Amino acid sequence: MTVVTVLHPGSMGAAVIAELVAGGHEVLWVPKERSENTWRRAREARATPCDSLAEALSRSAVVLSVCPPQVAEDVAAAVAAHTFAGVYVDVNAVSPQRVQRIAEEIRPGSEVVDGAVFGPPPGEGRKARLYLSGAGPAVDLVETLFANSSLDVRRAGEAIGSASALKMAFASYQKAARTLAGVSHALAHAHGVGDQLTAEAEIMVSAILSDPGYLPSVAARAWRWAPEMEEVADTLRAAAYSRPSWRRRPTMS
Repeated sequence: MTVVTVLHPGSMGAAVIAELVAGGHEVLWVPKERSENTWRRAREARATPCDSLAEALSRSAVVLSVCPPQVAEDVAAAVAAHTFAGVYVDVNAVSPQRVQRIAEEIRPGSEVVDGAVFGPPPGEGRKARLYLSGAGPAVDLVETLFANSSLDVRRAGEAIGSASALKMAFASYQKAARTLAGVSHALAHAHGVGDQLTAEAEIMVSAILSDPGYLPSVAARAWRWAPEMEEVADTLRAAAYSRPSWRRRPTMS
């Protein structure tokens, strides 16, 4: 059994806690100034509350930071303010530069592992991938925590920042693609051709991200796309200016 502190049990953090507990590990958390929803998630995941961060760190071999990216450095600074000689794992969606700053904040005294989760919160039939990068022994320890769990641990290299770079590369496509899909459907809806757009999308064969060998051929002919993209821009501008109701949120029935 390994004692692990998880900071803090959001939807992903709570799911990670449940996997750790199911694997026979004790998971600590710090309920001070946490919301009722966080309390509920931690209780359902069977995490053990601690009175203070200092107490949790003194008992733990591993700390997992699972929080919104904008507060990842604040969480690391709070840990760095105490004496912690274990393995600190940042699994947040942050840039390689940010996780490198976090590593500098945590060290010396601790080993830092860079992590990135791909997929939904694990458990209840859902699988996810946890990519790790960092020094071998520290990564080995974290990997053992999730043996036979719904988190499939994979290596992203030894350099701190490699796992985060992978996450940023994937997110740059995933988030942008969904945003563009929203723009496309809004534009089609504004012109009454939403069903036809969906029908065309259903017969498309799209493997852009999974087939990087295709990209050089795209680059070779991309120059021909510029005039068409100018027409797309004109169409979007016209839709925005001529249909102000398109920009309003739909009313809830």
